[in-house]
Amino acid sequence: MAMSEELVKRLQEKFAELQGLIDIEKHKKIVSKLNDELSKPGCWDDNNRAREFSESLSKHQEIVKEIEQVYAEYTDLIEFAKLGEPVESEITKLIDKIEEIEINHIFDDEVDTYPALLNIHPGAGGTESCDWVSMLLRMYLRWFERKGFKATIIDYESGEIAGIKNVTIEVKGKNAYGWVKSESGVHRLVRISPFDANSKRHTSFASCFVYPLIEDDAKIDIKEEDLKIDTFRSSGAGGQNVNKVSSAIRITHLPTNTVVSCQSERSQFYNKQNAMKVLKSRLYQLKKNEDEKKLAEMTPQKQDISWGMEIRSYVFCPYTMVKDHRTGVESGRLQNIMDGDLDLFVKTWLLKNAKSQQNKTT
Repeated sequence: MAMSEELVKRLQEKFAELQGLIDIEKHKKIVSKLNDELSKPGCWDDNNRAREFSESLSKHQEIVKEIEQVYAEYTDLIEFAKLGEPVESEITKLIDKIEEIEINHIFDDEVDTYPALLNIHPGAGGTESCDWVSMLLRMYLRWFERKGFKATIIDYESGEIAGIKNVTIEVKGKNAYGWVKSESGVHRLVRISPFDANSKRHTSFASCFVYPLIEDDAKIDIKEEDLKIDTFRSSGAGGQNVNKVSSAIRITHLPTNTVVSCQSERSQFYNKQNAMKVLKSRLYQLKKNEDEKKLAEMTPQKQDISWGMEIRSYVFCPYTMVKDHRTGVESGRLQNIMDGDLDLFVKTWLLKNAKSQQNKTT
């Protein structure tokens, strides 16, 4: 199949995908209804209500306009392609545009716009798993850099022999939580272990969990009497100070038995500040998932970080491949992925998840 034919087929698939995700007729009906409401006598007597109508109208009008423009471009390009015109560049641009519209449409939940907290910790596999955590940290930091996100490590604990025992990263940027939430789950590594003198192949696991970073105190109320705060000496690298001063902080929220800790800073004050950030975000997540079954699924400590639980596998040996088990997407570009090229996996999951949520509400 010629390159232009492949691109045309891909464009047709992406356009059909967009139509399945965004119902333009539904948005047109909403625009018509809102116009009727705003034209009613006395509508603007209630300024707040009228402003809400007006803002919603603008939002839905923009969606309609955007989809109609894409449809016009799509129709023209399909016709030009049938005539044998060289439109490969224009088709590629339209495919990118459609993907951007899809992603922006997906991030319609308020929390998707929040900063994110990404926590990574090892599972079955001992030192090998701790090393796997350090590899994942590098991969994510490079991904964040590619996306223009600001990433700050707010908690870090070294492994006893090598790697990382626990790390938490604060991620800020446009729709940070919306993007990073895709990575929540167990990640599996298969490789020849550098820690095995016999050079045997090992399977290791690490768990990622993502929380929206809650900075608004009104969203979650934490009472001082519900907290148990302990101090302890930080472990791992960090200079002489960590060996002499109990600067690390552990906070237990007694009603929910939620425990968070932070030891990345030399200052006890900043460690407590960071620990409270994590606690607020975790309590907010628990509040959103009050159902016990959902709560168990959402809490990393209650998940088995081992066989059968992985969302993605990274195979270094006997072949190189990365596979996302949620979507079936595979790639042999292992090194690129470990260097932060994650968008193929992330976008595919976001679109699949959005369609799944959409089907539940219809």
